[in-house]
Amino acid sequence: MEKDILTLGIESSCDETAASIVKNGREILSNIVDTQIPIHEKYGGVVPEIASRNHIEAISRVVKKALEEANVTFDDIDAITPTYGPGLVGALLVGLSYAKALAFAINKPLVGVNHIQGHIASNYITYPDLKPPFLCMMMSGGNTQIVHVKNYTEFEVLGKTRDDAIGEAFDKVARVVGLGYPGGPKVDKLAKEGQPVFDLPKTHFDNLDFSFSGIKTAVINLNHKTPDINKADLCNSFEKAVTEVLIENIKKAVETTGVKTIALAGGVSANSYIRNEFLKLEEQGIKIYMPDLKLCTDNAAMIASAGYYNFIAGKSDELDLNAIPNLKL
Repeated sequence: MEKDILTLGIESSCDETAASIVKNGREILSNIVDTQIPIHEKYGGVVPEIASRNHIEAISRVVKKALEEANVTFDDIDAITPTYGPGLVGALLVGLSYAKALAFAINKPLVGVNHIQGHIASNYITYPDLKPPFLCMMMSGGNTQIVHVKNYTEFEVLGKTRDDAIGEAFDKVARVVGLGYPGGPKVDKLAKEGQPVFDLPKTHFDNLDFSFSGIKTAVINLNHKTPDINKADLCNSFEKAVTEVLIENIKKAVETTGVKTIALAGGVSANSYIRNEFLKLEEQGIKIYMPDLKLCTDNAAMIASAGYYNFIAGKSDELDLNAIPNLKL
């Protein structure tokens, strides 16, 4: 019987300080997330310097708690798998520096993880039987991409946003209509009370790229020109428009690749309207996978899972591994 492999994931790319122990890339033994949302809420968004300082304060405590909850010690860990990009450089450096020091101190392999790869891997935890190849609709505050997941460590980006990421657009719309931060969940909640009465412009390309700036700007202009506008209707219309763009492009990706398995990933994949609309694709013979809601937003379990697949593929990094804020998949 093969030995179980335990990976210690460390995530600090934005405003969540997280650590997790995952067994064999699929089974969560612990998943600790120390969120900074209450801290940044009053600023209307993440303040990078404040995020970094809070990561420094939380990282040791969070890792210790992850070990305790998993009932393991550092001796039981097979690899240290931190996020090294993309993200806020100061925030990334806190988790990565801690991971490098830890790997050196306990003489364990260091295996860096791309944050986007981590989001994709959240589906492996939710669905133990899911295996590549499949298409991933990656939707977060910093990224919107259609990714062809060819195997556990090989990816091809088929299309990406040319301006705002979809999560960024959600946050800006939320700010404009007075909902505050974080915008995604608040827009989703208010949209349930409205109707899609506004016809918002959608940008189309010959390839699989996205653009959300036009939809976002149209929402901003409508809100400014009509002070008494129904905010719920506006949010509902926005949500419908961006989802139609996502669906249109993912259907083109299915036609292009012949791959009829789609996994959602990233914080915006928690949006209830988007999830429901993607599920409707199953009526067309397309299989849809969606991460558990707790795994949609930033967490370290997804990083530990991705780290596991990097580790068993033979990847390891030297202690001079640096944070790359604009790291590509």
